[in-house]
Amino acid sequence: MNEKIPEILRQIETIVVGKNEIVEKILMAILAGGHVLMEDVPGVGKTTTAMTFAKVLGLDTKRVQFTSDTVPSDIIGYSVYDKESGSFVYKPGAVMTNLLLADEINRTSSKTQSALLEAMEELHVTVDGKTYELPQPFVVLATQNPVGSAGTQMLPPSQMDRFMIKISMGYPDFESQISILRDRHTENPLNRVTPVVDREQLQALIQEAAKAEIQDAVYEYVTRLTQASREHPMVQLGVSPRGALAVCRMAKAYAYLNGRDFVIPEDVAAVFPDVCCHRLVLTTKARMMEERPETVIAAILDSVKMPVIKQ
Repeated sequence: MNEKIPEILRQIETIVVGKNEIVEKILMAILAGGHVLMEDVPGVGKTTTAMTFAKVLGLDTKRVQFTSDTVPSDIIGYSVYDKESGSFVYKPGAVMTNLLLADEINRTSSKTQSALLEAMEELHVTVDGKTYELPQPFVVLATQNPVGSAGTQMLPPSQMDRFMIKISMGYPDFESQISILRDRHTENPLNRVTPVVDREQLQALIQEAAKAEIQDAVYEYVTRLTQASREHPMVQLGVSPRGALAVCRMAKAYAYLNGRDFVIPEDVAAVFPDVCCHRLVLTTKARMMEERPETVIAAILDSVKMPVIKQ
């Protein structure tokens, strides 16, 4: 593990109080080259978390507050006619940054969501027939309020599949909330953190994490888990091949944060719930029985034998 990692975590955890596990998961997803969906009620620190990551990782950042009238050109940009040059000039949209905070993504239209999620997958945008590459690294930290909140709509499975992990911040515990109340009423908390790396150094960390080796037995374990999700009687739509790739990438980042350059089956089991729960679509019967994806994923992990590998 690079010596910068502990300092990155330490600085972020001074602002995102009492959420060390959440902070580590988000950092792992970033090191795995993925995007993060944070779902929770308003006011629990989703936006503060995203802005803290941007500052500590030394990334250019933009924020979009999604509403019903946000349009695709706000996200991907647009062309305008320049009289002096006699040609159309590209005006960059919000995705032309390193870290995009997409606030309340489930409050906007499907067309606008699709524009963002296509950019997330392809890492470029096309405007008036011309393609523009996104800056690297490119990370989306999206927030959404729980379905049922006023003005929200559920993201379809094809769009949920673009996010490497989905997490919930949850309310702070008793001591953490006291710390927040004591420290936050006088100054902007972001003033207390400084960049630990720049974007070139972060890109190097991402490449370093990706070098972790995976044995065939671990690939087979991932395949058995994902196949079990597709065959489970409570599941209508299981984990896709894209999801299986995300499990492997996230497991590499997990191994990297734990000081190893190889992946073991325990790494896969540790990341599987966060990577896969939001990718499952349960059957109508399961939903009527109030089954939850978390319960199904736990049952799958229990039912699939973990291999023993030589280290």
